[in-house]
Amino acid sequence: MSGVAFPTLARLASERATGALLRDTGTLYLIDGEIVHAESPVAPGIDVLLTTGGRLPAAGWQDAVDRAGARGQVGRYLVESGQVSCGELEICHRGALFDAAFFALAGATGPARFRRGAAHWLGPVVPVPVDAVARETQRRRDLLESLWPRPEVDTAPVVRRPAAHIPALVPRQRALLDRADGMRTPADIARLLGRPAFHTLIDVRRLAAAGHIETPRTGTAPEQPPVPTWVSDISADPDTALLRRIRDALEARL
Repeated sequence: MSGVAFPTLARLASERATGALLRDTGTLYLIDGEIVHAESPVAPGIDVLLTTGGRLPAAGWQDAVDRAGARGQVGRYLVESGQVSCGELEICHRGALFDAAFFALAGATGPARFRRGAAHWLGPVVPVPVDAVARETQRRRDLLESLWPRPEVDTAPVVRRPAAHIPALVPRQRALLDRADGMRTPADIARLLGRPAFHTLIDVRRLAAAGHIETPRTGTAPEQPPVPTWVSDISADPDTALLRRIRDALEARL
């Protein structure tokens, strides 16, 4: 995690601060020192995950924003109007929060600013402790490094390679490659598919390791490491451990 962001977040948590932490790479919203929402230009928002993912019609989302956005109660309106269940909203929101926080906390070099009292129009859903977000962000960074230690594939346009003599694709990965036109980045493809950006990076790193997509060359890049042994047995679920933890946390609240 960025050396600037975490001490700032830890201080805001200890102060039980309420407001928005703004960085070059995204924004974290806090209430009483806990994170209630996160946004990043790289990560599809909860609106994209719900609508493009097929759970909620776009008209239903827009209706909620029009009716409850000014009051900061969009999430509450979606549940009370019966468009999504409370559990569905909590799971989707938690996934979107961790997704955006990963990018908001990584790599920014500019200063962080805190706007006290600022609130997000979605409204609070389930707050997440700062320490939990920090741990999950680091776990995700370590996971990507273990899959393919070439972070340049995370931001470069996805370029397909000839598919001869390399491992077969699972449907989720085929959908990603079908949208790889040599110009779209992983973030672009995540938004098109209505998927979390981090899950898309997992697939991109695996596909690069397996030889399905190009790893960009840099002037100082070392020779590419050998293809890991796991590439021939790729899971159909990019992050089941996180989903299990979210499910267990929700069940514990019932």
